[in-house]
Amino acid sequence: MIIIQIILIIIFAYISYYLAQNALKPLQKSISILDSFAKDLIHDLNTPVTSIKLNLKLLEKIDNISTHKAFIRLNKGVNSISLLHENLTILLEEKTFLIKDVDISNVVSDIIEVQKTIYPNIKFISDCIGFRAKVNSNAIKQLLENIISNASKYNNENGYVKVYSKHKLLYIEDSGKGILNPDKIFDRNYSERDSSGIGLDIVKRLALAMNIDIKVENNSSKGVTFILKFG
Repeated sequence: MIIIQIILIIIFAYISYYLAQNALKPLQKSISILDSFAKDLIHDLNTPVTSIKLNLKLLEKIDNISTHKAFIRLNKGVNSISLLHENLTILLEEKTFLIKDVDISNVVSDIIEVQKTIYPNIKFISDCIGFRAKVNSNAIKQLLENIISNASKYNNENGYVKVYSKHKLLYIEDSGKGILNPDKIFDRNYSERDSSGIGLDIVKRLALAMNIDIKVENNSSKGVTFILKFG
């Protein structure tokens, strides 16, 4: 009887496995189709996004246009589209991240130089010289760019964004209006101040992929501080 029961268990297990595999095939096919579609879409977006950015650079050469309100709004909009495109590109590489030693201060400097042109009224301060960590160079750029871009976008007029290091932690501090629910901002379905919530959801995913712990705190006076602890 014991032998028969064992044989029956093996048979039922095999049948269950076979049925499960057949049931999952349509789902696996759908996931594969969506993955291919996403890759094709991101690839096709690259050309128009690059073209728009290049033409904006050409327009900047026209006298006084860089201070025109319409041009400033257009520049911010293009930056948002470009950032989303770069985010999606990096996420597709999430499973194949190459981790290496990176000078974070250089990454921060490059991001700030771009943000200065988009938000000329914001004061940017960088004090993290020599700060290094083992990360993926492209992913850490996207992660920090999302945070610094948000800090600039939702800041006050003539506010500041400060990036500094202390006790092996990286701080990104701003003088904005703060966050109503710091514990919820990384939830995909949560957003504040008419934001989509996509940027911080991507920040969370990239942080997990690189073993980075992120905390968010409202400052005592105003604004918010992101604190990054690298694993």
